[in-house]
Amino acid sequence: MIAIIALSISLVSLILSLIFFLQNRKNNKKLKLLFRGKKGKDLEQIILDNNDKIKHFDKEIQELFDISNKINSLSQKGLSRFSVLRFNPFKDLGGDQSFVATFLDSQDNGLVISSMHTREGTRVYSKPVIKGESEKYKLTDEEVKAIEMARESNE
Repeated sequence: MIAIIALSISLVSLILSLIFFLQNRKNNKKLKLLFRGKKGKDLEQIILDNNDKIKHFDKEIQELFDISNKINSLSQKGLSRFSVLRFNPFKDLGGDQSFVATFLDSQDNGLVISSMHTREGTRVYSKPVIKGESEKYKLTDEEVKAIEMARESNE
């Protein structure tokens, strides 16, 4: 009985040794492939060089991100919404020789320029626009429509 138990333990040990031997051989092949033509110090230097490159790229990405934020900030301040509305202030006479031109930024701030053409001459008016409205001067129906057109032009 003791001999059978000893034989069983020996057989299990032999099988486990064979499995570990095959796994070790497989791992050695992978290590040989990894270290092929390289020394340990070379690989360490490659890793350090790649780490330096990653730090450099990270710095460049941060600089590009800062530039992108500056460009975005500047674009918010620039005029980006425009419209021109021609109209006839006199129902039965003349043509659409009068106009309203609107110039707005992304927050709907800017100005409206109106030109009224009559037989006696042409008059030009400008009104500041803050958040799509004029605080100081009353807007005409054409000016309100031109502001709406400018707002819609960027959608």
